[in-house]
Amino acid sequence: MSALVLAVLLSLVSAVAYAAAAIVQERVAASGPSSTYAPVRRPAWWGSVTLNGLGAALHVAALAYGPLTLVQPMGALTIVFALPMSAVFIRRRAGAAAWRGAVMATAGLAGLLALTNGADADDLAMGSRLVLAAAGFGAVAALFVASRALRRAATRSVLLATAAGGAFGLASVFTKSVAEDWESGLPFGELPLLCAIAGFAISGLLLSQASYRGAGLAAPLATVTVVNPVVAAAIGLTLFGESFRYGTAGTAIALGFGVVAAGGLILLTTERLSAAHRTKPLPTPGLPTAPGGRQGDIPDQTATPPALR
Repeated sequence: MSALVLAVLLSLVSAVAYAAAAIVQERVAASGPSSTYAPVRRPAWWGSVTLNGLGAALHVAALAYGPLTLVQPMGALTIVFALPMSAVFIRRRAGAAAWRGAVMATAGLAGLLALTNGADADDLAMGSRLVLAAAGFGAVAALFVASRALRRAATRSVLLATAAGGAFGLASVFTKSVAEDWESGLPFGELPLLCAIAGFAISGLLLSQASYRGAGLAAPLATVTVVNPVVAAAIGLTLFGESFRYGTAGTAIALGFGVVAAGGLILLTTERLSAAHRTKPLPTPGLPTAPGGRQGDIPDQTATPPALR
């Protein structure tokens, strides 16, 4: 078996593991209390953590056998695998709009990353890396705080998923940086970056868990799947001297792919908002309301008796 084929197989299994972890996280979020970000007492949540770890390990192994421009775009297959897996295992089918959004987001991301040229990347001094880590933590925290002010579950989940994807992307950037320095024999000076990697990875896990609450699977997972590598690519382009292939033409094509990916995310988000609106109970004329103004807080005297249901 050639190294390229092995990289493809490892990437496929990694995407399946990430998709399974996302499905488990969404189910845990749907069945647990709304205030729990890390349901450590739920064995299923620890199962999702294990699946995420397996996916990460397989992804790193794939990078050892194949180029970044091949392995990284295949991570976008997570959302493609997750939708049919959720339909089979938990009987939750995604609508046509969700499928179109997932395909658009995946195609846009794959095209964008395929045009990224990671060769001859520059390096950053330790001081600059720490500034980047601090700015990254600040941005993730700001997104989290902003999400707390939102009332719509679907919009809040996308904002949380954006923060999670950013955290995962920053963890990938620093992991690559530490791996390159490790080859030069400088392990002890990397302790601050190792702490940053752990912090971003844990933050991404908790934020992604929170993003599934009340929003289903498609929109949060697609957001994380797209934002993660886009953040890593943006940092590589602006700070590490990476560039798009084919010069100006490649940059223009990459921007077009970015628009396609963004359109897929918008489609997924609006589909979820429409689904939430359709499932929201409509007020019944003449039904009294509780002091808080919500119908249904008092028993409905016209409800069908249990024996006749």
